[in-house]
Amino acid sequence: MKIAVIPARGGSKRIPRKNIRVFAGKPMIHWPIEAALQSGLFDDVIVSTDDEEIASIAQEAGAHVPFMRPKSLADDHTGTIAVMAHAMDWADQSALEVEAACCIYATAPTIDPADLAAGLKLLLESGKDFAFASTDFASPIFRAFRQAEDGGTQMFWPDKFATRSQDLPRALHDAAQFYWGLPRAWQTTQSLFGSNAAPLIIPRWKVQDIDTLDDWVRAEALFRSLKA
Repeated sequence: MKIAVIPARGGSKRIPRKNIRVFAGKPMIHWPIEAALQSGLFDDVIVSTDDEEIASIAQEAGAHVPFMRPKSLADDHTGTIAVMAHAMDWADQSALEVEAACCIYATAPTIDPADLAAGLKLLLESGKDFAFASTDFASPIFRAFRQAEDGGTQMFWPDKFATRSQDLPRALHDAAQFYWGLPRAWQTTQSLFGSNAAPLIIPRWKVQDIDTLDDWVRAEALFRSLKA
């Protein structure tokens, strides 16, 4: 079987109650749950949360909450892998034969069911332990600079100043949407970004990570545009 696991803790700091704050007319978590259900890829869509209100809203949206995540795995320092390993341990204890598990972020309202399907295909065909959504940077990162202490500028890679942008390596970043993985990999891997993970590259116009209120406004504008 294939399962989706949507982590959604209750203690978001930068945007309080972010996972269930109303986004485009519905609690935020509704949108990735709907995308997972619409994809037809999953035998079960599970929400991993420590919060009773989030659990109730997730169930109203059609997800299952078969366990409550312990508080020790719901603080600011708990990473995605630890949460997924906990879910895989639950699956083992429940005697579920999971072939692949997809972590879907609760704050990924623009997630496309077709991309979820492409990610699964990439996982199965690549022979990797993970396949996840990524996109490229809008500007070449090797031409990046910062403001120096004297008020001027300082390049991170000064040796790349004269290199044409088209001659620089293509740089990717995490799209913060979804991560397909093999159960054993979720339980044993320390990092998603390595030779055991295949990036599914999606267009930048599908991607908006939401960490600040400014991100939220951009994401809602993008979401409404895509839906239109």
